[in-house]
Amino acid sequence: MILEPITRRRSHFSFSGEPVAQEKLLEIIEAATYAPSSMNLQPWMYYYSLHGTSGFELLLDCLAEGNQLWARDAGALILSAARMRYVYEGKEYLNSHAWHDTGLANSLLMIQAVALGLKTHPMGGFDPEKAGKSVNLGPDYQPVVMIAVGYPGNEASLPAEFLKRQTAARKRKPLEEIVKQLTGGGA
Repeated sequence: MILEPITRRRSHFSFSGEPVAQEKLLEIIEAATYAPSSMNLQPWMYYYSLHGTSGFELLLDCLAEGNQLWARDAGALILSAARMRYVYEGKEYLNSHAWHDTGLANSLLMIQAVALGLKTHPMGGFDPEKAGKSVNLGPDYQPVVMIAVGYPGNEASLPAEFLKRQTAARKRKPLEEIVKQLTGGGA
């Protein structure tokens, strides 16, 4: 059942520092390619680097200081980006759905990571301009999120704030707060 790995996915703070095999990273990124996208544009682009490499340090340096504290032990870092422009019948357009579509792809990536026994943590806390320059991102692309990926580490080594967040009960709004059935002329 697909719901099982979805419910196990959560943002993890403690990582072991063990690099993730490139084959596993490519497998989780491949899962992202099956996301639906407006006009099948597939606007996502992924840049990744393994723990212990200069590329990892380059991406790590783009993170907010608070994220660097724990993300330095991830097995890999991934930068996701969205292509904001496309050409259709010879005319250029703004893809107003690019971030949404990239978010869908990121979700599939993280669910596949769970299915492979990996932990993930998407982060908006990074310098998008610096990240874009670090990977030579083209002008049609915008950085969306950074994703830490890796094997679980020792929770006891986390600072108290991160340990509390990682071990807290997962809170989700109940369905009745987010679902309204339409039965005719309105909600």
